Amino acid sequence: MKILMISRDRSVFNSGSDANQRMFEYGRLADKLHILVLSRPFQSLKIGKEIKGFDLVTAQDPFETGLIGWLIAKILKARLQLQIHTDFMSPYFKKESLLNRTRVLIAKFLIPRADCIRVVSNRILSRLNLHGEVQPRAVVLPIFVDVEKIKSAPIKTDLRVEYPQFDFIILMASRLAKVKNIGLAIAAMREVVKEYPKAGLIIVGDGPEREALKSSVASRRLSANIIFEPWTDDLPSYYKTADLFLLTSNYEGYGRTVAEAMAAGCPVVMTDVGVSGELVRDRYSGIVVPAGDKKKLAEAILEMARDRALRNNLALSAENIIAGLPKKREYLREYKKSWEKCRY
Repeated sequence: MKILMISRDRSVFNSGSDANQRMFEYGRLADKLHILVLSRPFQSLKIGKEIKGFDLVTAQDPFETGLIGWLIAKILKARLQLQIHTDFMSPYFKKESLLNRTRVLIAKFLIPRADCIRVVSNRILSRLNLHGEVQPRAVVLPIFVDVEKIKSAPIKTDLRVEYPQFDFIILMASRLAKVKNIGLAIAAMREVVKEYPKAGLIIVGDGPEREALKSSVASRRLSANIIFEPWTDDLPSYYKTADLFLLTSNYEGYGRTVAEAMAAGCPVVMTDVGVSGELVRDRYSGIVVPAGDKKKLAEAILEMARDRALRNNLALSAENIIAGLPKKREYLREYKKSWEKCRY
């Protein structure tokens, strides 16, 4: 197939980046693959109109990128695939901004007009089916996690050595944005340190909420217990030397860091978003709490801190689940099938 991919990810231009490498792998699956990175919508539309000879236009979201993809597909008389990585049907998504409410309307317009749809979780597929049957056109293909690479990665940074003042280390690895609700974790930590004054939360990541979150930590007098670190490419070391991985998002399409933590043998507490119910099954391969519930979150963290056997059992079950994820060759084969679904 001859594929035109429309994306927002500028890191595809960075040689050696994960996105850059993915594009080369996808390129080997197609007869021809062109990538159009969205900058100015009308300029992108003009460029897209001038490109000829494509069977399929695949857009990396059902919002602005999807709208440009739909218009280009109509002009080229090509088929359209929408890829959905975000749980835009979550009520939290719409509450976040006027832009997101507009994006929901765009997605609801585009989804019935797509020839095929790729979603990253069963949660998203279920929500879509509640608002109109998409099952025949849809395929669930999660974000790829290189389980073997994570499991075999050496420990370069040991959090227990870096932070000897902590006897229970909680890790978060996230973009510091409103959707991730890091503030919920900070609020829960106030309850945790009452019982475990030597508990530490390491927050790895950068983003627009960083300064506000640091102010929140200071105002709660938690600066000794909550540490901010910049993003690192050495996350496997962090997963392997933490006692608990925490995700507190209001919504997620998938939650790749959760899957990575599970692959590294780190037990997980997460809100009921993304892969909860699929990879993280409550009380079997992790603990799941309602989104936004500070009390339940604090209780879950404290239970994990008290019960090493529970942590070990959950981590073992999680590793067994993660072992069932597709290897790279199998994943790429399924990715190609997601394009081919648009032929029918």
